Amino acid sequence: MKVLVLGGTSFIGRAVAEHLLRRGDQVALFHRGRAEPPGLDAATHIHGDRLDLPAHRRALERFGPDAVLDSYALTRRDAELACDVLPGVPAVVLSSQDVYAAYEGLLSGRAVADVPLAESAPLRRTRRVYGQDPPPGVPADYEKLDVEDVWARRNATVLRLPMVYGPHDPQCREGFVLRRLAAGRHRIPVGAGNLLWSRAHVADVAAAVVRALGEPRARGRCFNLAEPTTPTIGRWIEQIAAAAAAELELVRAPDALLPPDLFLTAAHPQHLLADVHAAQDVLGWHPRPPDRGVADSVHWHLEHRTHAPWTEEDTARDEAALRAGEE
Repeated sequence: MKVLVLGGTSFIGRAVAEHLLRRGDQVALFHRGRAEPPGLDAATHIHGDRLDLPAHRRALERFGPDAVLDSYALTRRDAELACDVLPGVPAVVLSSQDVYAAYEGLLSGRAVADVPLAESAPLRRTRRVYGQDPPPGVPADYEKLDVEDVWARRNATVLRLPMVYGPHDPQCREGFVLRRLAAGRHRIPVGAGNLLWSRAHVADVAAAVVRALGEPRARGRCFNLAEPTTPTIGRWIEQIAAAAAAELELVRAPDALLPPDLFLTAAHPQHLLADVHAAQDVLGWHPRPPDRGVADSVHWHLEHRTHAPWTEEDTARDEAALRAGEE
């Protein structure tokens, strides 16, 4: 199979490209050229900015893809340009479970949807879930609902992703624990730690993408991806510590005093737990057990020291929360 990957040199796209190359597929990567990671030399590299896709139409046509993975469409314009340049090519598109109303409920502290969330669960009624203050690296017009709307007209397969973790994760999802361990802190202030938020290892996500690329029955459908069992955030912290071979004491503290990076440990009335039966049944997808994925991810991030540095301000925040928890 000849597969074009839009955005294939960083995290999820990179894992998919590596999987396809190991399988013997022909792969072309369209990316900005800011990163040329090892292991992708066998792929064809087409350098360009996402907004300049039309200028690279001939190069994409010369490659002649049998399928395309859009791994980094963040806005309506991103999706529209890809659809215009690649008419008729079967597509798999990476979306997010932030399209569900439950995600808005999680951010707002309200229970608005039952879980687990099937693909038919209520979607957000409002757009621009991050408002005027999106996270770093996220454009102001980010909206996966828009991306899904555009690609749906092309009968694309949409994969709604959970919290994805693993090697090369730029967010270092386990970093809120690892940065404390690196600073010699083994007592962490936490809230209830009851949140259930679906997760998936990047290698398992890549395997699902590859299956979707070659599955005609998946076209025009949406699929949730996630590990079929989801430990609470509190249990996840324990798994991270175990993988790092570290002793850790979790000290219950008031939610209002938790440092910002410990927000997920607070008491949350809305869970973000996905039902993955459709992906299992149609794609034949079965990810690894969560503890194995966490161990692999933690070891990689420890080796590469990807967590954010610890500061005196961090110490002050943790200490204030710990004192409140001990009163």
